[in-house]
Amino acid sequence: MFRHEQGGAISVEPRINDRIRVPEVRLVGPNGEQVGIVRIEDALRLAAEADLDLVEVAPMAKPPVCKLMDFGKFKYEAAMKERESRRNQTHTIIKEMKLRPKIDSHDYETKKGHVERFLRAGDKVKITIMFRGREQSRPELGLRLLARLADDVEELGFVEATPKQDGRNMIMVLAPHRRKSDAARPREAKASAPELDAAAGA
Repeated sequence: MFRHEQGGAISVEPRINDRIRVPEVRLVGPNGEQVGIVRIEDALRLAAEADLDLVEVAPMAKPPVCKLMDFGKFKYEAAMKERESRRNQTHTIIKEMKLRPKIDSHDYETKKGHVERFLRAGDKVKITIMFRGREQSRPELGLRLLARLADDVEELGFVEATPKQDGRNMIMVLAPHRRKSDAARPREAKASAPELDAAAGA
C-alpha cells in the first residue's frame, strides 16, 4: 500500500504565498540576500509590500527556505530557457552500414558514397564488418578496411568509437565534423537560391 502511494503523481510546482502552511521560514530576499528566520505572516507581509510572491524553494529544509520573487516572471523565463534549449538540441540519428571484410572495389565505393552522404547530412554512421566462417580468425582484414574507410572520409567525419569486436562482427562509429543543424543550413540557402535568381531576373 505504501509503495502504491509513493508511486503517485508528485507536483513539481513549488508552493507559493498562502499555500505555504508552516509557522516560520528561512527567508531569502529578491537579490539573494539572507533575511533570516521569520514568521510566515511576516514573510507574506514583506512579499505583499514588495509586490512580489513568497516562493518555497527548499521545502525539505528545517525551516523551509522561501524566496521573494516575481513568480510569473520566473516561470516565463524558465519556460523560455527550456524552449531555447530544446531548439538548440540536435537529434542525432545513427545510420548503419554493413560491409564484408573481402568487399570488392565497386561495392566498397558504393558503400563509401552512402557513408559520405550520411556524414554530410550530419548523421553518425555505425560501420559493421561482418565476418563469416574462417574470416573470424582474420580480424586484421576488418581493421584494415575500417582504417581505409576512416581515411577516405576524414574530410567529412572522424572516428568517434574505435573498432571493437562484437561477436562475429567488428564495429566502428564515425561522427560528422559538422552538427546536424549546421549541415541543414547550406540546404536551406540552396533552396532559397532559385527565388533570389528569379528576383534578380525580374
